[in-house]
Amino acid sequence: MSSSYRIPFNKPCLTGNEFNYVSDAIKQGHASGDGPFTRKCQSLLESILVTSKVLLTTSCTHALEIAALLLDLQPQDEVIVPSFTFVSTANAFALRGAKLVFADVRRDTLNIDEKHLEQLLTPRTRAIVPVHYAGVGCEMDAITALAARTGAVVIEDNAHGFLGRYKGRMLGTIGQIATLSFHETKNIECGEGGAILLNDRSFTERAEIIREKGTDRSRFFRGQVDRYTWVDIGSSYVLSDLLAAFLFAQLESRDHIQSQRKRVWMRYAEALTPWAADRGIRTPAVPAGCEQPFHMFYLIVNSLTQRQALIAHLANLGILAVFHYQPLHLSPMGRRFGGMPGDCPVTENVAERLVRLPLYSDLDDPGISEVVNAITSFPD
Repeated sequence: MSSSYRIPFNKPCLTGNEFNYVSDAIKQGHASGDGPFTRKCQSLLESILVTSKVLLTTSCTHALEIAALLLDLQPQDEVIVPSFTFVSTANAFALRGAKLVFADVRRDTLNIDEKHLEQLLTPRTRAIVPVHYAGVGCEMDAITALAARTGAVVIEDNAHGFLGRYKGRMLGTIGQIATLSFHETKNIECGEGGAILLNDRSFTERAEIIREKGTDRSRFFRGQVDRYTWVDIGSSYVLSDLLAAFLFAQLESRDHIQSQRKRVWMRYAEALTPWAADRGIRTPAVPAGCEQPFHMFYLIVNSLTQRQALIAHLANLGILAVFHYQPLHLSPMGRRFGGMPGDCPVTENVAERLVRLPLYSDLDDPGISEVVNAITSFPD
């Protein structure tokens, strides 16, 4: 982040063992993927999430691409994604030639609107991709019930929601497939990294092959075949063991990292919610039954003009606050899939008014107070 900001938007949290474990990985002489630390991370994630199989990937984007490859999508197949999301959610399926169908989001959580979703379902719907925005769970009971009508696969984009829960169930374990992000902007990170969660065991063997450049290399190393060869399409999606070593340190310290982020989020909520309510400004909504991982704290102000002014006001005080996604259905690529103004009115409205505040584990109480004071001093 720019040195001109005393309080950056994001700052990775180092727990103490990252350098030690990376050093260990170097000394062990296995820097490429699927080494000792990769196996440790995958085993720990499977234990935490209680899911069938976890495979580390080079990014959440690549995990989504593996999910798309697993579906063997055809040009007539449709995949429903929220318009209010990062481009990777859509790109993974567009790359496979699927027709993207953009869904609007709920006004409260900014998650895919299950009521809007129902009218988008057709017999050609192959997948629904709910994104747990800010780590708050989508209405998964309704989404999985709707998907069952057409046999669509539910792929949870859980880039924001690692360690979050929906009605007691871990996010990422509800759909048949899910993806995680360990990008440096996430709670638990390794710079660049991700994972694919295979909750439906029928996808496991082929996912391993796709992830290993289309070869049965994983089966070879388990002694299931006497040599490995090219058996399917795929690409190089395996995370370096050096990054897995860094990630393992983060996963071990997940409770500490989460408690620190909760501290920051709760201070913001306590200090800013009354101020925001008086001005018609919205703060994050966390419905009953959802346990969030405190990934993001945002404000939804009253206009684009007000948002620009607030971001500039904070910047002048050395604080970096940022906006977020632009509507995918109105992007140049989104319009190629038929996106039109008015298709997703909540997305179009919210995208112009959302401001994300600095939130990282090392943000201390004086820093939080500085952000709060800067916001509450913002002229109406």
